[in-house]
Amino acid sequence: MYLSMTCVCVFSLGVSHARVVSVSPGPLLRVEGQPVSLRCDVTDYEGPREQDFDWTMQQGGAGPIQVISTFDPKYSDVSLSDRVASGDLSVVRLGDSVVELRIQEVRSSDSATYLCSTPSTDSLFSGNYKAGVTLKVIANTLKVAPEAPEPVVPEGGDITLSCNVTRHFTDPTYLSVTWSLRRPGIPLVDILTVGPDGDVVTGSGSAQRYADGGLRLANRRDGAFGLVVAGVTQADAGMYVCTGREWIHEEGGQWKNIMEKTVEMGAVAVTPTEPNFAVTLTPSSTPQVTGDPTELACHVTNITHFLAGGRLGVAWEYTPLPGPPGDRLTTTQTTLPIGSLDAHGNLKSGTLYRDRLESGAILLTRVEPDTFKLRFLRTQEVDMGAYACSVTAWTPSRQGGMEKVAEFLTPPLTVQWEAKRPSLTAVAQRVREAVAGGATFEMSCTISHVHLQDPGYSVLVQTQESLDSATRTVLSLSPDSVLQHGGATDPNRRDSLVLTKTGPAEFRFRLAGVQQADRGFYWCDITAWTKQPGQAWTKAVSAKSNKVQINFQETGPTFAVAIRSDTTTLYPWETAKMVCALSVSGASPKSDDLAYEVRWYLTRLRGGNKGTLLASVDRFGLVKKEARNASSDVSLERTDTHTYALNIHATQDSDSGEYHCQATPWYLSASTGAWTHGAELTSTKVFLTVRFPMWDSLKLPLLYGSVASVSVGLFSLLLGFICAHCCCRNTTHTPRSRNKLMDLEMD
Repeated sequence: MYLSMTCVCVFSLGVSHARVVSVSPGPLLRVEGQPVSLRCDVTDYEGPREQDFDWTMQQGGAGPIQVISTFDPKYSDVSLSDRVASGDLSVVRLGDSVVELRIQEVRSSDSATYLCSTPSTDSLFSGNYKAGVTLKVIANTLKVAPEAPEPVVPEGGDITLSCNVTRHFTDPTYLSVTWSLRRPGIPLVDILTVGPDGDVVTGSGSAQRYADGGLRLANRRDGAFGLVVAGVTQADAGMYVCTGREWIHEEGGQWKNIMEKTVEMGAVAVTPTEPNFAVTLTPSSTPQVTGDPTELACHVTNITHFLAGGRLGVAWEYTPLPGPPGDRLTTTQTTLPIGSLDAHGNLKSGTLYRDRLESGAILLTRVEPDTFKLRFLRTQEVDMGAYACSVTAWTPSRQGGMEKVAEFLTPPLTVQWEAKRPSLTAVAQRVREAVAGGATFEMSCTISHVHLQDPGYSVLVQTQESLDSATRTVLSLSPDSVLQHGGATDPNRRDSLVLTKTGPAEFRFRLAGVQQADRGFYWCDITAWTKQPGQAWTKAVSAKSNKVQINFQETGPTFAVAIRSDTTTLYPWETAKMVCALSVSGASPKSDDLAYEVRWYLTRLRGGNKGTLLASVDRFGLVKKEARNASSDVSLERTDTHTYALNIHATQDSDSGEYHCQATPWYLSASTGAWTHGAELTSTKVFLTVRFPMWDSLKLPLLYGSVASVSVGLFSLLLGFICAHCCCRNTTHTPRSRNKLMDLEMD
């Protein structure tokens, strides 16, 4: 494994291209004898895509030493030529513009500043053309000195593990210690780690035990790290290993492991207590190829007397096979729980196996009082690995419950077979060829496969106009036979498209009434899927068939559209008339073989968007008018085969704006007898202005004002007459004196 990081620094020089060369961020601190890689890349450059790189090193005030080059094989300095020839020093191209300088076993003499430079291929000299990183190599002073544990421990006792990890402190490095256990046939399993920052990290199967106090740290006065494994069982027997690691804190706050050493501490045997069982794991059936069933039997002996009052539980675990050789600093392998049956027969599923156990793809059963079985209905490649069963003995406790008295783990049993990668082949053949527009095109896709058991298939029928154009999907069929139309499907032509499964490994695609837009290349994109019982489909392998072409020639008529208006200015309540005239040239069809779809639009603002649809007529003569808020009305009329008129009755000022028409021609193909639509045509725009006259704008307000004035005057006269006649008259009567003489005297 090579250690590499990338840092990019960009210098702007105000030009369109500024070359940027960047290397791994530093300074770097590494341990002598370990592999090191330094990355270098270049961006924002001109010239050829593949760039060349030169590596030099500089130590102190001395001049640069040529290390290696991607361009000149004789570039290396004489002092480094042997290391380059042996492969200890090499440059590996990771891409057109990125390389790595690799040192297989770094030496203390390799401490230097490494410069990566790129020759200029730019039209203008701009940016940076080299970058450097400092590498410091320290001596390998890491030491791991464990103390041997007790070789034999009784079941239920404690195991004390002590490991001393040291190094010469010359640079800021940190230490960690990991205790691991290796059992026969099973790779190393981590128990617990004390990290470089003092944090405790438990192994995959040790978290609960550490939380319950079954694992305890015990530091000694001499600085050694100690771990106590309490309440040991048969599963704790094996070879204990101590691993010391040296770390650095690199840029970005990330821990980097630069050195590690692993030392065996010693083997520990756990003497069993009563009951003294024997547990064996044997295969009942093993797979020969992927998909075969697998059955393992876990058999317990010498339990006749114990079963009178006790019970057994079983747990199954799985360890994957080791992967390809990688970083030598990685030495651990993870053990995964599959599932378990407790003393009462209750099933508990492992996290990664829960779905398969619940669906029945994996079965855990107890077929006899002393026999447990693990069965895979269809074994997958990921199931290759080492299997073990752990049997737990339970006896009635004094409190009335059940207590565990013993646990026995079988040696691992490896299940493995020769994995054969599946392959898929698809062949497309033309069944019916479309020689002219309106004909039917039919294509079959035949599938053949190797190393697949009972696959299901999904099919994509794809097309492209030319070999370098974009790919579009016409139809798709899922492995469950669900048909869907793709983006290349015209919704009006879906009845003309058919995709069916005509055999166990054959599909047919049919396109009826082909048009010029259907010309191009067609093929099948096939994907094979496998399915476990109760699970969803899993993708296995894909393949594309050869391409079949639809290529027929047909020349149709050419259409044009124009708009005209009798007038562009009128007054309210007048009628406006605009004519949309279409013309045809070329192979002109007969009048009965030609029809148009015409739509009229109004844009109230000059240069606005597409506008508001006013009315339309389809190619069958059906007129449709959109809802209007104005008091005016519109009508459409066809004056002849190629002319359509729009009439606006009782125009208002809201009818002012830009008008244009759009037309889609349809014609009956002479060669195929099928109706074919041409390209959509859009006319120019005509601006209509509805003016409002001055007298019309004033006569109504004057009339309304005069009527209101006369009405108010008449009402005022009428009100005054009523008040004078009825309300203001004196009704008091003075009686006439009967004494005329008195009246005279008074006079």
